[in-house]
Amino acid sequence: MTKRTALITGAGGGLGHALVERLVADGWKVFAADISEEMLRSSMHDPDVVPVVMDVTSQESIQSAYDAVASQADRLDGVINFAGVMGVGSLTDIPEERLARILDINVMGTYRVNKTFLPLVEAAKGRIVNLSSETGWQSAAPFNGPYAMSKHAIEAYSTALRRELALLDIKVITIQPGAFRTNMVAGIENAFTAAEAETPKFAPVLRKLKSLAGKEIESARNPDLLAQVIETALTVKRPNPSYSVKPDKMRSFLEQLPTRTADQIYTMVLRRAQKG
Repeated sequence: MTKRTALITGAGGGLGHALVERLVADGWKVFAADISEEMLRSSMHDPDVVPVVMDVTSQESIQSAYDAVASQADRLDGVINFAGVMGVGSLTDIPEERLARILDINVMGTYRVNKTFLPLVEAAKGRIVNLSSETGWQSAAPFNGPYAMSKHAIEAYSTALRRELALLDIKVITIQPGAFRTNMVAGIENAFTAAEAETPKFAPVLRKLKSLAGKEIESARNPDLLAQVIETALTVKRPNPSYSVKPDKMRSFLEQLPTRTADQIYTMVLRRAQKG
């Protein structure tokens, strides 16, 4: 029996690595892609894991990765886009180049990978899985705008792509995780610290939000829970168009409120934080 094959970008991170481990344990051959081979060392112990160096901001790098994968596989049953970065800061002060990089990695990187690897996915009538976030379906929180912009874009991109590729019998699935234990989540406090330096007028608020973010890190969940959901999306006969996985309860509650009410709550909380 021919092994099912998958390409996973961002495979060196906590979520990507958890999915690599789960798929290989269940008999898949996985092309584990990340920006450097060093990032992939934890996944290189199994003969069914093929490390692929790929920078999703570079079409040349992606094409090189495609050539490497295509030399070993004539089809891909799944492409899973984990590659992404966190973005925290005020939309009035974040440097343009940093905002552009967040969008380039999170949005354009996903677009480039899917476009380039589509022939191998089409050959298998496979599936494309795009990683959004709970932030993707929730309204944007203050100072989370850069990340929210990228994930809202992923939602729109994935919906349009899903409807287009249905004509080719290719399923596109969006995954919307809450907080899971990864290097990205662990770096939230550092991201807030950097944002403080960019926006002095909001620095007191960001310092308070940083302390709240620390509590979210403590409650982050095991990445294997998310890997289980993604494997289901890759294998079940009729996958859902999207899967919301362990979203934050308070932010989910805010989404049920009228917009004006939610705005008032955010303003009240932020003003208290500003006063210290």
